[in-house]
Formats: sequence, structure tokens, C-alpha cells
Amino acid sequence: MTNRDGLYGHGGARKSEKDEFSTGTFWWQRDLPPSGVRAESPAMTHLRLSSGLSILTVGLTVAASAFSAQISTIPPAPAVPTPGPTNDAPYSPQPIVPGGVVVPLYPPDSPLLKQGRVREAEQYNMSKSVPGRINSIVNIHNPSIEVHTVDGSINTGAAIIVAAGGGHNTLNVGSESADFVPFFYRYGVNTVILRNRLRRDGYSVPDDAVSDGLQAIRLVRAHAKDWNIDPNKIGIMGFSAGAELAAPAALFFEDFDKKHSDPSDSLAGISARPDFVSLVYPGPSPFARNGSPAIPQNTPPAFIICGGSGDRVHALWADEYLAAMLRASIPNVEMHLYGNGRHPGEVLSDGSRMSAGLADRNGMPFGTWQDRFIDWFRDLGFLQKAGIETKAARDIAAFVSQRQPK
Repeated sequence: MTNRDGLYGHGGARKSEKDEFSTGTFWWQRDLPPSGVRAESPAMTHLRLSSGLSILTVGLTVAASAFSAQISTIPPAPAVPTPGPTNDAPYSPQPIVPGGVVVPLYPPDSPLLKQGRVREAEQYNMSKSVPGRINSIVNIHNPSIEVHTVDGSINTGAAIIVAAGGGHNTLNVGSESADFVPFFYRYGVNTVILRNRLRRDGYSVPDDAVSDGLQAIRLVRAHAKDWNIDPNKIGIMGFSAGAELAAPAALFFEDFDKKHSDPSDSLAGISARPDFVSLVYPGPSPFARNGSPAIPQNTPPAFIICGGSGDRVHALWADEYLAAMLRASIPNVEMHLYGNGRHPGEVLSDGSRMSAGLADRNGMPFGTWQDRFIDWFRDLGFLQKAGIETKAARDIAAFVSQRQPK
């Protein structure tokens, strides 16, 4: 039999399928066989193609069945956070973000705690679409802080206590606390998640929740060395109802320190003054409803953001705080009111709801407020290395000295 170049090798042996594929030439691209070589009949071609397709179909069916079986056996998410157990001791709050160190705000026998309820476990509202994500927490009777430190090579020493919102009905620790741990880490900033007591659980906002915020500042400052935190770079960021803790902290820290100066208090002598505050789409401040509290000369700088007319009530509360700071000439106060933006949870024109925290918000400028905060934070020197005096501290010291009686 005459050999055919490209189809038969030397000695008449047919090339392998691998060889044919490697040449990029297939059987239907060959020249017609030369004289003496028998061509394949159409019937044989049809039979060969049908057999190949049947084998391929069976193979694909087996593979699809195996893949389907694999999909049906997806394992559950491991280490989903759950509340701690209850026993005869005060409830022990559990970290809501892996790696967090949880410290109760008060000693277990503190008269500030409701001893009849302090053993009750917190209740988690879990996300229905993201395994392991805690959206919010209620039933908080042993308030705490959860500390997330950053690596020493990037640590600025700055610490931000985040106070979530939720209308004092829930504590929205997902979008307004947990999400900020990795965000602030990028800038070398330590994050402290505050779990304060709620009005829905029978607590007073001015007496209990505000005290929790001020106590958190003292507690972080008391352990600053343990956590490699600069004691002069500790502040609080409050979201919505959480801002109702941050704003009073900027004004009432001296009263709180005096009230808790008894030697029996383990934190006596440690200042509750925040080095900065941030009010994010804030609830009413002490200046709301014609309030006129005293403004200390060393009131800390403030960063304020809110939607504008789309979140009119909160924008007015933000503006009241700004106006009071401007009248008192407190340095380094900055505010951003966004023309397009509503309060988190409110229904938008397309039927969706406004997002909270760090969400992009469909590309609107309101979704980049956190970048404006970092600009302000860096400008005031909080992103320098630990131990270096900040511009914020220098400006406050200069402002206070100017107003001292001659």
C-alpha cells in the first residue's frame, strides 16, 4: 500500500491522535486519498462520528453527575460565631471578629451593672446570606470592648473605638464595627469595637450608654502599653445612635473623670477625654433641641459626615454640632454634607435600601466618606509613628494657652 504523507508514517503505521492534534490538521482537512488508497465511505464516516459522540455524551453525563454530587455536599462554614455559655458568673462576651481580645468595661461586682441580668447571654442576629457574619447584637448586659491590634511594623499607635448605630434598639456591629477592622488595619490603626448597653434592654442612653463610651476610652488608655497603643491617640467614632455616645464624650469627659475618681475605682486618675471624635450620620448631640452645654477649651477635634437634604434630620443634628464648635473656635473641626445620600436603611427610588458603614453606595460620593476621614486623620498627625506629638495635640495646646487669663 502506498504511504500517504501527513496521514501515514513511515512503514505504513497511522499517526496517533496526539500527533494529528499537534500538527493542527484534522481528518476532514486532508487531501483526497491518492490512487490505490481506499477512501472511507459516507456510511462508515457517519458510524464513526456517531460512536464518538455517544462516548463523549456518556463521559459528559458521568462528569456532570459527579459535579452535581460535589455541589450537593458543600460543607457548612466553620467556626461560626455564637454567644458564650451562661453560668453563675457574669456573661463573658465573645469576639465577633477572629483575633479580638474582649475585655468587660466594668468589674463583675460593679454597682453600674444590673446584677440580676448580667449573667444573660447576648443575642446575635446573623446574616442570612453570609455565613458567620453577625449583623447586630442585642441583650447586652455586660458591656465590653473588643480590641484588634495591628502588626508592629505598621502600627501608628492610633486607636479608634467604633460605636455602632441601631437606634438604641440593636447594635449594628457588622457594617458599623467589624468591617472597619481590616479597613483601619491598612493604615496601621488599631480598632476597638464597643458593645454598649441599649435602651431596648432597659438602659438609659445618657446614664448608661454614654458612660459605656467614656469608660471604654479610659479602659483603652489604661491598657495602652499592653496593646502598643499611643495614649495620646485614642478617639471614638460613632455611627447614628453611636454618635450620641461620641459627641457627649467630647464634652463631658471632665465630669465623668470627677465622678469616677474614688480610689476604689481601678481606673481612677485615667482620663476619659478622647483625642478625637468622629460623628457619622449622627443622632442628636447635646446641642440638639436648643441644648447649650459647656464646651471645654480642650474639646477634641471632630470629623463629621452625613447625607444632606436626603437625610435632613441627621444633617441638622450634624450642623448643630459643627456650629457650636465654630462658635467656640475649637480647632480642626471638619464636616462633609453630601448632596446625594440618605440614612442607612431608608428606601431608595429603585426599591433598595441605603447601605451603612463602608459600603460603596452605588458609586455616589457619599460612599467615599471614609477616604475623607483618612485625609483628615493624616493631616492631624494621627498616622505618624507612635510617640510623636500630633498636630491635633499641638493645636489644642496652643488654643488653650491663648485663652488662659493673663
